[in-house]
Amino acid sequence: RCGLAGGRSYSGGGAYPSVSLTCPLPGVPKAVFAAAEGRERFETRVTVLENGLRVASQKKFGQFCTVGLLINSGSRHEAKYLSGISHFLEKMAFSSTAQFGSKDEILLTLEKHGGICDCQASRDTIMYAVSADTKGLDTVVNLLADVALQPRLSDEEIEMTRTAIRFELEDLNMRPDPEPLLTEMIHAAAYRDNTVGLNRFCPVENTDKIDREVLHSYLRNYYTPDRMVLAGVGIEHEQLVECARKHLLGVEPVWGSGQTKDVDRSVAQYTGGIVKVEKDMSDVSLGPTPIPELTHIMIGLESCSFLEEDFIPFAVLNMMMGGGGSFSAGGPGKGMFTRLYLNVLNRHHWMYNATSYHHSYEDTGLLCIHASADPKQVREMVEIITREFILMAGAVGEVELERAKTQLKSMLMMNLESRPVIFEDVGRQVLATNTRKLPHELCALISQVKSADIKRVVTKMLHKKPAVAALGDLTDLPTYEHIQTALSSKDGRLPRMYRLFR
Repeated sequence: RCGLAGGRSYSGGGAYPSVSLTCPLPGVPKAVFAAAEGRERFETRVTVLENGLRVASQKKFGQFCTVGLLINSGSRHEAKYLSGISHFLEKMAFSSTAQFGSKDEILLTLEKHGGICDCQASRDTIMYAVSADTKGLDTVVNLLADVALQPRLSDEEIEMTRTAIRFELEDLNMRPDPEPLLTEMIHAAAYRDNTVGLNRFCPVENTDKIDREVLHSYLRNYYTPDRMVLAGVGIEHEQLVECARKHLLGVEPVWGSGQTKDVDRSVAQYTGGIVKVEKDMSDVSLGPTPIPELTHIMIGLESCSFLEEDFIPFAVLNMMMGGGGSFSAGGPGKGMFTRLYLNVLNRHHWMYNATSYHHSYEDTGLLCIHASADPKQVREMVEIITREFILMAGAVGEVELERAKTQLKSMLMMNLESRPVIFEDVGRQVLATNTRKLPHELCALISQVKSADIKRVVTKMLHKKPAVAALGDLTDLPTYEHIQTALSSKDGRLPRMYRLFR
């Protein structure tokens, strides 16, 4: 009974019998704790170098930092080029450079500092990021400069990228979740053949046309210091500026430093419209518990740019609409009280999904609702979603509004606990505005939103033509004219004669 317990040694102070619990233990290094400093600790510092490159930093306690280059370059800038260049650059990031012979060599260099790397291209930005130990800052900035300005773009790497992109496009069309595909379609419908409506993914027919010469031509125009921000979180600002001067000032890019001449400065032109893709969804999700064959509809209206004052009311509205999937209800406090749950998913059991999304850019924005249901229910599903758009302009209860504002502030603060998220927030804001709104400033703006603000922005939004994306069996899909009429009607219903013959 007392065998093991009797011989067990407990940490009851036997090792240091004469040391009080209030005194430091001898021989143990002094602990370093995160101190609560003044507000200046949380301010984002920005320095503009002689060549126009902006260096932005944010302090954050910890041993590791996240540093990266954000460049004002994306699929929206490809109007004068082959579509898909940004997709190519994203896939080829962190490959061989002037200093590093291969991707493996780059990864081994990062491994010495416990580092990882990533590249993401969007419609308006491409981002090269590294998270590593702060002691390796000089190595990290040197690597980022080399990856962005001195890529080799060898024939072998380009061919491997072509293969990877073809596979990704094939996979995109086979996924059970069609949300990425629908997002492309709704943007193409809302901004037909211009800026953010251009395809983010490389079309299959362009994979063989994009080569080193095409890439260099594009990089020469868009990878310039005045379109770049070097952002860092968890490091000293002076140290980051010093590294930027050392590795990014006066560097000759591999494509030369010729004069830029084909920079696209077009402003987004919202057109509205519809993009339909008839597709057999019966074999998308096979297995023991397959997802039923569904038709997916996304309806959107133009909102506003993230630079406008109305951006905050639209963000609150998007949170108020909320929604999700019928199998991911979560629980109290996880969106159960949003309008798309209460008014749509809870009342119409046959709907598999109803989710609100808000995409915002420097010159425009798009608020949309994605819904999924059996192909036989498409007409009713469209009627329900259009009615929800109309009801946005109605009365907004104080409890409902306060809940949406609290949820938005909570989500904002929780996301900004993550160092990579802070890095992206710092980089994107400085790239667009040369400064950064701090979390407490954004929370103050969210608190000021009134129900009248919601009604005002919705009324303005409803005057625009809708953008519609439809995927699946579209036999019973209403015409674009019917959807447009429904959104402009008082009750959000489809025309009476149409409903009689459905």
